[in-house]
Amino acid sequence: MADNSETSAQLPLFPSPNAVPIEDVTPLAKAGTYSRWIVYVDESGNYNTDTYEKDYPVFVLAFCVFHKENYIKNVVHGLEKFKFEYFGHDTVVLHEREIRKEIGDFQFPNKEFKQNFIGSLHSLVDDSNFIIISCSINKKKLSENGLEMGDNLYHVALGFCLQSLFDLLIEKKQEDVVTHVVFESRGKREDKDLELEFRRICDGANDKNRRLPFEIIFADKRTNSTGLQIADLVARPIGLHVIKPSQSNRAFDVITKKFYCRDGRAFVGENFEGYGLHVYP
Repeated sequence: MADNSETSAQLPLFPSPNAVPIEDVTPLAKAGTYSRWIVYVDESGNYNTDTYEKDYPVFVLAFCVFHKENYIKNVVHGLEKFKFEYFGHDTVVLHEREIRKEIGDFQFPNKEFKQNFIGSLHSLVDDSNFIIISCSINKKKLSENGLEMGDNLYHVALGFCLQSLFDLLIEKKQEDVVTHVVFESRGKREDKDLELEFRRICDGANDKNRRLPFEIIFADKRTNSTGLQIADLVARPIGLHVIKPSQSNRAFDVITKKFYCRDGRAFVGENFEGYGLHVYP
């Protein structure tokens, strides 16, 4: 008779029917402490006011707002599946710049493969449900119009985005619980400056003159975060659209219906200027 003791001691490949459902696990915090939404942030362009690129004179800050349940069940699953299909593993971190310049993990064997990859990536973003709140600052126009250049452009964009985020969470009836806003770490000094400005705005230095229920989180650059990768992918297309709105921009077309808009989700893709897309000046 075969000895099954070793086999039975192994961990099962699939969940046991006796496993405790995740929704029944006792949380660390009381129910209602945290928002049902999570925010991931990335930027495109340099927020330095001294110089700007001739072909890309903008700084863009992009907030990608996900409903946590959908994020767990669909968005993370979709990105993991995409990575396994194209790389055979999921340790690759998607970076728009590296994909565009075909460096690092994105040295495509031929043009056809790259086109298929980009097409699948667009489909992934299109199929992922999230809301975009962003701010694009045109440094060239600031200079040409003689407007104030001394302000930290990151902080200016942050103020616009946090206030629109609060408006969105009022709409979602989540304004009285804590929502976490995740940024990619950029270094101790930069992180400290950003955290101070974040807390200053949330403590009441905003157009609403009220406290905003947000907590800032910094993630290491090496963190394989689905939300941060998607935020990285959407930031530059927003900047390109602002610079040349009439130019073909497939990546922007994909995200147009994801912007927070004035008339609610029934009118997606319309009236998002000043709501999901702030343009300054």
